[in-house]
Amino acid sequence: MTDTTRTGPERGPRRLGVHVTDSGVDVAVLAPHATAVELCLLDGPVDAPTERRVPLSGPQLGIWSASVPGVRPGQRYGLRADGPWEPGQGMRYNPAKLLVDPYARGLVGELAYSPPTYGHVVADDLVGNPYGPRDDRDSAGHVPHGVVVDTRALPGPDPAANRPWTPWADTVVYEAHTKGLTHLHPALPPELRGTYAGLAHPAVVDHLLSLGVTALELLPIHAFASEPHLVAKGLTNYWGYSTLGFFAPHAAYATAAARAAGPAAVLAELRATVHALHEAGLEVLLDVVYNHTCEGGLAGQHVSWRGLDSAYYYMHDGSVPATLVDVTGTGNSLDFRRTGVVAMTLDSLRYWADVVGVDGFRFDLAVTLGRSTDGFRPDHATLIGAATDPSLTGLKLVAEPWDVGPGGWRTGQFPAPFGEWNDRFRNAVRSFWLSDPGRAAHGLPGDRVRDLATRLAGSADLFGSGTPPLTRGPRASINYVTAHDGFTLADLVAYEHKHNAANGEQNRDGSDDNRSWNHGVEGPVQRESPAAAIAPLRRRSVRNLFATLVLAAGTPMLTAGDETGRSQGGNNNAYCQDNEISWVRWDLSRWREDLLATARHLLALRREHPALRAETFYSGAPRVPGGPPDLGWYGADGVPFDHGRWHDASIRTFQMVRVAPVPADDQVLLVVNGALDAVAVRLADGDTTPWTLAWDSVWEHPAEVSTAAISGGLHQSAGSVTTVEPLSMRVYVRP
Repeated sequence: MTDTTRTGPERGPRRLGVHVTDSGVDVAVLAPHATAVELCLLDGPVDAPTERRVPLSGPQLGIWSASVPGVRPGQRYGLRADGPWEPGQGMRYNPAKLLVDPYARGLVGELAYSPPTYGHVVADDLVGNPYGPRDDRDSAGHVPHGVVVDTRALPGPDPAANRPWTPWADTVVYEAHTKGLTHLHPALPPELRGTYAGLAHPAVVDHLLSLGVTALELLPIHAFASEPHLVAKGLTNYWGYSTLGFFAPHAAYATAAARAAGPAAVLAELRATVHALHEAGLEVLLDVVYNHTCEGGLAGQHVSWRGLDSAYYYMHDGSVPATLVDVTGTGNSLDFRRTGVVAMTLDSLRYWADVVGVDGFRFDLAVTLGRSTDGFRPDHATLIGAATDPSLTGLKLVAEPWDVGPGGWRTGQFPAPFGEWNDRFRNAVRSFWLSDPGRAAHGLPGDRVRDLATRLAGSADLFGSGTPPLTRGPRASINYVTAHDGFTLADLVAYEHKHNAANGEQNRDGSDDNRSWNHGVEGPVQRESPAAAIAPLRRRSVRNLFATLVLAAGTPMLTAGDETGRSQGGNNNAYCQDNEISWVRWDLSRWREDLLATARHLLALRREHPALRAETFYSGAPRVPGGPPDLGWYGADGVPFDHGRWHDASIRTFQMVRVAPVPADDQVLLVVNGALDAVAVRLADGDTTPWTLAWDSVWEHPAEVSTAAISGGLHQSAGSVTTVEPLSMRVYVRP
């Protein structure tokens, strides 16, 4: 049924989306090439709704709008857009398809994977000609529906009012999946496992706090859908990098009670979780995917942006017939040359900051967000807008500084105040501790130590440029050894090859550049196996990797479960594994308990010693008059490094002394031995105060410090000689 009553846009500029007023709702939709747009008010069953249509006025500057009286919160709705069906020109209007409002604050219902969800005609196997005729079947019962949510008076405390505001220098990020972190946690009641509310359960909070992290970074919680090819295999998009709505929380992560109560309750649960985490001193960061959507390539589904204005929202190459530009590897890329796409992204960021109260964002494939007509630009409107928006001021902004398009690798090239994932750190640490020793075991050469040293010192080569130079500091380097994408820490030391058969892609997916080392045997080894002798070395390698990550200058990012030795069985691309492959285990064996104790100990050292939390790049000169240099490099003989040593590939042992600016007497010595043999090391001097051994990666548990004390090896004067075990590192401090 069509309602011909409407009010026009004479009341002034419209906020995009559906917003509750005292008398009803204001509606505004960006669809520049459409000839008509309707608001569809839906009632009855989600899979067979009744519908009342309200035509919108426009377009004014591409926006269609109306004020609709009588519509109240909780009302389901969708959009229909009419216009040319000229796919060869990029125009794909089909009024038979109900569209999700890109600005919807809540969604109900599931996306079906059936012919009616396609704009063009497809067969039952979902294959058709995307340049062929449009499909006339109505999709209203096959797609999610938007729900009107009144954000003017949300229940509960304001989660934006109690932010911890953790300084960057003190920040330790913990990347986790909302469901995967808590789904197997035995201390949580069943109704909270795998939910937003579960994240704030005392057992989870206590684990994070005792570990020493300060920020929980969640994999995507924007509403998302699975790709049809996964559904056909009985799999799902577990990670969530397939956005369906940039404003709506993913409802499946809410408790059953909240889902039953509707999207407003889902939002309330999420806000309460953020507030509770803030109360515990934990920041909440979101992994956000603005570079593409769930609609896939030209042959994909017709769910939202494609039906509103495919030629406007998506990047095309200008050819005829119109072809999408894919710089994301997903089939489509949003076009950030368009003002409306930039505005939608910034509107979404403001919403999550102001209403949900999150503390920052990690931008997936962020180079796409900065692409202009001439390629990537650090001064792109999206990046400058995020950096200067008042709602985002002081929040943590982190770029994944690449995409798969031309010139897509841009690490170090984002503007302040962005931090960036440092893939060079990942590669250097893995190479030094894993792939290089693996090669050396076969008599092959490895890399020089200078790359690892540069990463330990904060990667000034990447993040030191700018105007004025060096202002971004080490905090801009988001250091990581593992992430959701790739091997876990435990798998890095147990597998040299990916084992992704469960993904159903004949093991073709996932990276082949893992820089891992199985220490001679592929996969797990049993205690009674002859190969069990390699297990202690594997565990030591895990400790080396974790310590290098935590103790390097920069902002460390841990991956959930690495602190307890989580394995994915060698799967390095578990994006579609919503099962035990991906979920964090909490039933810890002895060695996993020891690893957790080690992780806590190392993060405590970082927290207790300012010398390990550099806020500015090192100069090699004293921070205070008469003081020691802020950074010193020494060989195993205790002699400072010179130019020749940095270029000597045979050197695998070095010492790094770091000094805090305040107090200047806080000094830390890292002794790193990447050789396959034990090395006699003369401890670096420069101070008459003895060094105290705070940790040795040979130790299975930090309590072994007591053994070192009994043997007299706990306190050693500068210039004394000590034997450092193969493939190990030590941390010394000055009391």
